[in-house]
Amino acid sequence: MAFRDWLLRTVAGAPEQVQIMYSIHGARRLTEYELPWLPGYEGSKPVRVGNAASDQFQLDIFGETLSALLHARRHGVPEGEGIWTPGIRFMRHLERVWQRPDEGIWEVRGGQKHFTYSKVMAWVAVDSFVKLVEDFKVGGAEGRELVPRMRALRERIHEEVCDRGFNPHTQAFTQYYGSETLDASVLLIPHVGFLRASDPRMRSTVAAVEKKLLRDGFVLRYETTGGVDGLAGSEGAFLACSFWLADNYAYAGRIEEAEELFNRLLGLRNHLGLLAEEYEPRLMRQIGNFPQGFSHLALINSAYVLEFDAQAKRDTQRQPAAPSLH
Repeated sequence: MAFRDWLLRTVAGAPEQVQIMYSIHGARRLTEYELPWLPGYEGSKPVRVGNAASDQFQLDIFGETLSALLHARRHGVPEGEGIWTPGIRFMRHLERVWQRPDEGIWEVRGGQKHFTYSKVMAWVAVDSFVKLVEDFKVGGAEGRELVPRMRALRERIHEEVCDRGFNPHTQAFTQYYGSETLDASVLLIPHVGFLRASDPRMRSTVAAVEKKLLRDGFVLRYETTGGVDGLAGSEGAFLACSFWLADNYAYAGRIEEAEELFNRLLGLRNHLGLLAEEYEPRLMRQIGNFPQGFSHLALINSAYVLEFDAQAKRDTQRQPAAPSLH
């Protein structure tokens, strides 16, 4: 409830001024600058303070925000006082800006694009709003009045992503509209309910990720050769993305592969059970930000997905006629 209240205070007021991140104390100014006199861990210059991404435009935060509010209500968190006046302004703002290019989930520094995952999360925001109004009667008369427009917008975004985000040549949802570059963020499409993992487009997307992004059994977050992120060099396998692949295996009924990948990822933890942001198979060590909350969040989600599947199997064994839950 405390986080929900913080979230509501954050999005209140002018929605166009909402940032993708704030300091741990809630400050808005996160000016980035370098400390050239510091060598960095193992010479990993430059050492930076702050984060320039705080000034970026990222559509995925709309989906994350509304999805969080929807899940909170589903799990019994009561509606916050005065939530839906700023909430409706938030949605009207999304209605105006969802077609804009953005910097995307990976906070790229190579210029804005129409990232596929960003558009999917815009759909999540609209879908979550409609469900909040329909299932929990939030928003009052103004919310109910807005629902028909939001339903139409939800359908429009879905059609556009399927048309422009899926590349027939690569047979995969790609990093951004019109590209052939792969990006592991699209593995989250089944997570958010945009398409089922059994959809042929998701099956072929997973196959493309296995072919292009899988390195030594772990998943890269995207192909770095195109320079979309504006950074030089390569990087290690991204642990969160590897968990996302395990989830897709489980969703698609590839349970043994899901459990094998999940357990291999668990084996990377240090003696305290902590994970970094990335793993470098050639050096057999964790690299990048440490410890990384994103990796642990993905671990928890994967554990839930696999346990849900195991429970479904147990239920099916007790009741053979029950349909699959996936």
